[in-house]
Amino acid sequence: MNNLIVMKFGGSSVANTEKIINVANRVTEKARKNHIVVVVSAPGDMTDDLIDRAKSITESPDPREMDMLLATGEIQSIALLSMAIKSKGFDAISLTGPQAGIHANNVHTKAKIRKIRPKKILEELKKNKIVIVAGFQGLNSNDDFATLGRGGSDLTAVALAAALKAKECEIYTDVKGVYTTDPRLISEAKKLDKISYDEMLELAGVGSQVMMSRSIEVAKKYNVNIHVRSTFSNEKGTIITKEVSQMEDVVVSGVAFDKNESKVSITDVPDRPGIAANIFGALSGKNINVDMIIQSAAREKYNDISFTVSKNDLKNAVSILKNISNKLNAGPVIYDENVAKVSIVGIGMRSHPGVAAKMFKIFSDEDINIQMISTSEIKISCIISSKDTDRAVKILHKKFGLG
Repeated sequence: MNNLIVMKFGGSSVANTEKIINVANRVTEKARKNHIVVVVSAPGDMTDDLIDRAKSITESPDPREMDMLLATGEIQSIALLSMAIKSKGFDAISLTGPQAGIHANNVHTKAKIRKIRPKKILEELKKNKIVIVAGFQGLNSNDDFATLGRGGSDLTAVALAAALKAKECEIYTDVKGVYTTDPRLISEAKKLDKISYDEMLELAGVGSQVMMSRSIEVAKKYNVNIHVRSTFSNEKGTIITKEVSQMEDVVVSGVAFDKNESKVSITDVPDRPGIAANIFGALSGKNINVDMIIQSAAREKYNDISFTVSKNDLKNAVSILKNISNKLNAGPVIYDENVAKVSIVGIGMRSHPGVAAKMFKIFSDEDINIQMISTSEIKISCIISSKDTDRAVKILHKKFGLG
C-alpha cells in the first residue's frame, strides 16, 4: 500500500480523555487521504504505576505475570482511541500486539521482536479501517504476552512500518522534533530538519531521550523514514533518514548528555591474558551494559581497569567486581556516582579534522576536567564531574555554533 502511514503516539499524548480525542482528530484528518496504522503507548504514567502496584505486593514480581499486568496499559489506550475514532464516523479496530501478528522471543519484560506476520492488519486495512495496535507487546513461543522494554512502542511502530512497507513512520511526542541539544536546558537549541540514522543512533546512545537506539537500528536496516513531531502542533518535525551529501557540511549536529552514568574501577589487576574477558564476562552474565572502558598502562605487571555503567547497575557491578578482586588478589574497587557523560555528534566529523582538539580546548578553557574519553567516527564523549554538566553542554553548544 503506497499511501500507508504508521502513526505512533506516546503515553503523554493519550494521558486523558481530552488528549485521546485530540489524537483521534489527528488520525482521522490523515485518514482522509491515507491508510493508517496507529501504535499507542499506555496512558500517561500508567506503566510506572502498574510496576509500583506489583512491587507493593512483592519485591520480586514473577516476570510472566508482570508482562500480563503491563500489557493491560496499552490495551486500555487502543480500546479508548478506537471508540474516539468511531465516534467521529470513521471505522476502526483495536488489536493487541499478538492479534497484530507481532512475535517476540521468550525474555519477559525486555523481549525482542522476532518476526511480524501482519495478516490481520492487512485484512482490516483492505476494509478501509483505521487499525490501532498496542505498542510495547508481542506474543512469545509459549503463547504468552511478552513486553519489549524501554522504547518498546517506538520499536513496534518502526517494525510495523518496515513489515508493511509504509510510506513513513510518524512518531508523535511532546517535543517538536530532534534538537541540537535538550531545549529544556538551552532555550537557543535549534530543531533539526533532518538527521541521519547514524547520528541519531549516536545521540540516542549518549543520552538523547527523543528515541531509543533499537528503533533507529531497525529503521536503518529496513530504510524506514521516521518523522519525529509534536502531537500538539501541526509543524513539520525532524526526518530521520539515510545520509545525504549536504549533511557532511555540518561538522557537529548535536550535543547530548547523560547524568545516569557512574564510573567504576578495579585497581591493581594482574596484567595477563583473559583477565578482561573474566571481568566483562561476569558483568555481561548479569545483563549489565558497560559503556566506556579505559585500561591504564601496566605498572610492574599490574594495571587499573575503569569503565562506566548506568547508576541503576552500579550496586550489582561493584558487588561482582569485589568478588573478582578477591579471586584475583587485586586491589580495591572504587566508584564514583557524581559523573556525567557529555558528547558531541556529527557525520561532518569524518571530513573535518581537529574536532576533538577543539572540544578538549573548550573544556580546558572552562577548567572542566576530563576523566575518560571515548570516540567513534562521528562522536566524541567525555566523562566529567556531574556538577559541570550544564555548563559543559551550554559552552559546547555555543562554541560549535549550534544556537
